[in-house]
Amino acid sequence: MKHEIMKTLLLMILALLLPLQIEARKRELGKARKVVRGFSAIDTSYIEPQHYNFTVMLQSTFNYDFYRLASSNGDYVDLSPDVIMRVGPYVGWRWFFLGYTFELKNLGVSEGKLKKEFDFYIYSSQIGIDLFYRRTGSDYKIRNAGFGPNVNANRLEGVAFDGVNVGITGINTYYIFNHNRFSYPAAFSQSTCQKISCGSWIAGLGYTRNSLEFDSKKLEALVQDRCDIPSFEVDSGMKFNKVNYWDVSLSGGYAYNWVFARNCLFCASAQLALAYKRSHGNTESNSSSQGFQFNNINLDGIGRFGIVYNNTRWYAGASAILHTNNYRKERFETYNVFGCLNIYTGYNFGIKPRYRKKK
Repeated sequence: MKHEIMKTLLLMILALLLPLQIEARKRELGKARKVVRGFSAIDTSYIEPQHYNFTVMLQSTFNYDFYRLASSNGDYVDLSPDVIMRVGPYVGWRWFFLGYTFELKNLGVSEGKLKKEFDFYIYSSQIGIDLFYRRTGSDYKIRNAGFGPNVNANRLEGVAFDGVNVGITGINTYYIFNHNRFSYPAAFSQSTCQKISCGSWIAGLGYTRNSLEFDSKKLEALVQDRCDIPSFEVDSGMKFNKVNYWDVSLSGGYAYNWVFARNCLFCASAQLALAYKRSHGNTESNSSSQGFQFNNINLDGIGRFGIVYNNTRWYAGASAILHTNNYRKERFETYNVFGCLNIYTGYNFGIKPRYRKKK
């Protein structure tokens, strides 16, 4: 009898507590939904929301990559591959785009020269994320060089040089302060439309990991052959085999959307990043990591530019994103600029119910 009474009391307590637990969970879910909605909260007098759930897009991409290697005595070589067009289809759902582009020129190219590149961008009202993974291959060409008055470096311009391989992996995150009135997605993911010109301050964090392999013997042999010099050696500051370096950066900048005509937008954005960099590498004279090492702080930069026409159904435009990285030490210096230019046209479909009712 006593057990039956205890069981009944326990069931009564559970029956009383269960609605309270359900209500607490509802409040927690409500708070979570409010946070999620906050990422896309906008002032509709400045920004027109996306009317559709899905989009299809055709995009052409041109990637740019420039590298300068220099020593303390003034020797330098500027390297970059030919700019090649990549074409491919994309499918989008709200914030996310998924697609693939391929290089027609590189079909059938050997694995040693084939580039591996992956770029992924997320633009919400408040937060943006850039992810990039790049392995350059071995198709660099010398664009400019200087090795002192005794070397006619003009003979090296446009000459292929496969003695360098570069790898870059990184992530940048940034926060848009005036996110209710300024729209990054309007310029770079075509998911909203900026109605009134507006700007915003931006702050971000980033992490980048780099690798640089350089064959100085190949460069010396190339200079001897092209410049008719029987004996040539690059400066000791450029005689390294491989350098790995990483940096953590804190960035700040400003972005502005200029609505210069109905449904037409031009965006310019610039960020300066204060980056703490650390690296180690191997020189020919000393294979230990102590032979080539530096810890320093440098200024890097990120620029974004876009022009777009968007009437909520059809859109077309172009966007460019550029990253700059500087690495300096007493004996050695590198300067890298990489980015992409995208030209696209697309169509939105799958109209959202609340906009269907307005028609």
